[in-house]
Amino acid sequence: MSYVLGIDIGTYESKGVLVNREGKILAQSSVPHKLEIPHRGWAEHDAEATWWHDFKQLSQTLTYMAHMNYGIAPDEIEAVGVSSIAPAVLPIDRDGKALRKAILYGVDTRAEREIDAMNEEIGEERVFQIGGQSLSSQAAGPKIKWIRDHEPEVYSRTHKFLCGSGYLVYRLTGQCVIDRYTAVNFAPLFDIQTLEWNEQAVSYTTEAEKLPALKWSTDIVGCVTAGAAEETGLAQGTRVIAGTADAMSEAISIGAIHQGDLMMMYGSSTFFILTTDRIMKTRELWPNVHIVPRAHTLTGGTATAGSLTRWFVDQCMGRGTDGGETSGWSVEQAYIHMAEQAALSPPGSNGLITLPFFSGERTPIHDASAKGMMFGLSLNHTAADMYRSLLEGISFSIRHNLDAMKGLGASVQRIVSVGGGVKNKLWLQSVSDICQVRQAIPEVTVGAAYGNAFICGLALGWHDRLEEIDEWVNIIRYIEPGSEHLDVYERHYAIYHRLYERTKDLMKGL
Repeated sequence: MSYVLGIDIGTYESKGVLVNREGKILAQSSVPHKLEIPHRGWAEHDAEATWWHDFKQLSQTLTYMAHMNYGIAPDEIEAVGVSSIAPAVLPIDRDGKALRKAILYGVDTRAEREIDAMNEEIGEERVFQIGGQSLSSQAAGPKIKWIRDHEPEVYSRTHKFLCGSGYLVYRLTGQCVIDRYTAVNFAPLFDIQTLEWNEQAVSYTTEAEKLPALKWSTDIVGCVTAGAAEETGLAQGTRVIAGTADAMSEAISIGAIHQGDLMMMYGSSTFFILTTDRIMKTRELWPNVHIVPRAHTLTGGTATAGSLTRWFVDQCMGRGTDGGETSGWSVEQAYIHMAEQAALSPPGSNGLITLPFFSGERTPIHDASAKGMMFGLSLNHTAADMYRSLLEGISFSIRHNLDAMKGLGASVQRIVSVGGGVKNKLWLQSVSDICQVRQAIPEVTVGAAYGNAFICGLALGWHDRLEEIDEWVNIIRYIEPGSEHLDVYERHYAIYHRLYERTKDLMKGL
């Protein structure tokens, strides 16, 4: 028998699975960690203390479980696949040491001025031609420029700028690489037509030699070194693939890879990946490649979702800024309690409307200055109304993205949902009712770690085509849209749009 290991580093949690050739999960584990917000608009992870720590703990746990429960030796694990939140920007020196904490994806909005400067220097239209998208807080290019402008000592010592999965690959193999799916998010440095780094855009931002080598996610880029084997419990020589971003691995894990399939990920933010037949350049969303050549996607994502519900529950349940159980409630108990209470509030949350822009907003408005708002508050409103309004506000932001896809002529044939949020029945139903869509829920919702295992299988030749993931996926239920509350949701959705348009200048002023 042969096995593969898949590990994913998320915003608040890392997960890992050991999988056999038939897709059966033989062992799984998770490790929680913190999102660091040192300043308003910043979001960071410590690469050593979070990413590498979690990987080591998961690999050690999984190899131990595999041996104890099944007698599987480390050298029977043929390959390792990793994914992480993306894009993240991590500068390392020539010895591989992280020079600062990693700057995370679109929830980190520090590089607004750098976005403006790059648009002026390169030209907005040229930026759009190169990357097929406009610059936003999601783009990693301006964050590299931010380091160059604000931390020149760090920049001068930088040997390579790596992403999250790239850092793990480096720690395992010593190779500095980035997969092309993740590289697209390093706008405007990556050319979506040539699928290589764009010399012009790179020259405005950094030196070409500071960027990692471009690979496809299924490329085997190296093997676990003796040092990494000692730290992780893996066998020296275990093959390591290039890896990819968590959202792409998540889409693969649930079989959302067919033409017209849309993966809807309910995580700390919501993220969408629509499989398309061509590159669809747009200023509202993000066109992208796939993990394999000659395949394409259209992607988008909100800035908050689960992070917003987590924030609200923490405040209401008295859990404190460190997430400690100061109220006597566990995390799971607190969420269950708030969901039960919110279900008592009627659709429309008794006239309360939330703009969920608590960390700016990504697609489709691309406004790092956007602010959160609860509109219509009165002394009659309860915490239950407020929590339900948060869920409905996130649902409105999801609908806004789906509307943008439709406006481009993109055909959404099937929606498959995944992530921690699928445990929240009220949230799922709110999305289906507000967006008037049917959602398929798969049996296995481990997420990106499971997708990484399948990508390993592709790299090893276990599978010939990406579509063979269907043999691993079983849809067990559907969330059907209801129409009985459509009138109130339509009114609130219209107000949701007008609230933002009428206050966005004031938001920027704050």
